[in-house]
Amino acid sequence: MQHDSSDHRRGLLFAFLAYASWGLLPIYFRLVASIGPIEVLSHRVLWSCVFIMIILVARKEFGRFVDTMRDPRILAALTTSGILIGLNWLVYIWAVIHGHIVATSLAYFLNPLVNVLLGVAFLGERLKSLQWFAIGLAAAGVVILGAGAPETLGLSLFLAVTFAFYGLVRKLTPVSPLIGLGVETLALVAPGMTGLAWSASHGGLGIGQHAGTTALLVGSGLITSIPLLLFASAARLLPMVTLGLIQYVTPTMLFLTAILLYGEHLSPAKWATFALIWTGLIIFATHALHSARAAKTATT
Repeated sequence: MQHDSSDHRRGLLFAFLAYASWGLLPIYFRLVASIGPIEVLSHRVLWSCVFIMIILVARKEFGRFVDTMRDPRILAALTTSGILIGLNWLVYIWAVIHGHIVATSLAYFLNPLVNVLLGVAFLGERLKSLQWFAIGLAAAGVVILGAGAPETLGLSLFLAVTFAFYGLVRKLTPVSPLIGLGVETLALVAPGMTGLAWSASHGGLGIGQHAGTTALLVGSGLITSIPLLLFASAARLLPMVTLGLIQYVTPTMLFLTAILLYGEHLSPAKWATFALIWTGLIIFATHALHSARAAKTATT
């Protein structure tokens, strides 16, 4: 029992560190706002790949990584998930640099509900009427945003949908988180090199021009990989319901960062949208907790 309690505490720590790290990313990327998003993304991919390869070698998992690369079906799936997360990262970086952090917050508040819809559509999962009501509230919020403040709606939906499909592909691909991330980043190395070449021919590269900027660009590999590894560890130690509730730390931090630190303005349509989505998430989370407790009671 003590061992289980220790694992739970470690899982909570890892989860909070992972989600808090993602919540602080806008501050990091605003520090390199003078660099184009394509170059920032390219460095994020390339240095993440370097870091992951080092970890694979250190943990003596490089052989398994090579074996995974030889499986055409897994390679195709992870290449697809790599493209999805690469596109997600690119739009996210662009949004942060151009002052649309609220839109990213909205995306990641929406993401759990989009995940549920994908589960219904592709995994045959069924929802209770209360869960459908929660999703309906979020959908109403999206409609209001589209009517009253459509300028960033597409951005939010793109981030939510690409990350949800990324999660779906990874869920259906039988590979460990570390090896999966290694294959994904390796698949993005060629586009990353192309991005650097494009940036070099369109105004020059930011790396190497200033020591602080260079350190931040190289460090983007660490701030990408470490939270993912923390998350993977937390996922093994915590129930999915607990992990699902903690995930709201990230969009909450994004929202507060946008409003309090960078002074982003929320129109009435955006406030109405957030109110509906928050209400839907509270209903959804409450239902999930109730279901988890009922299941636990039934098995004891």
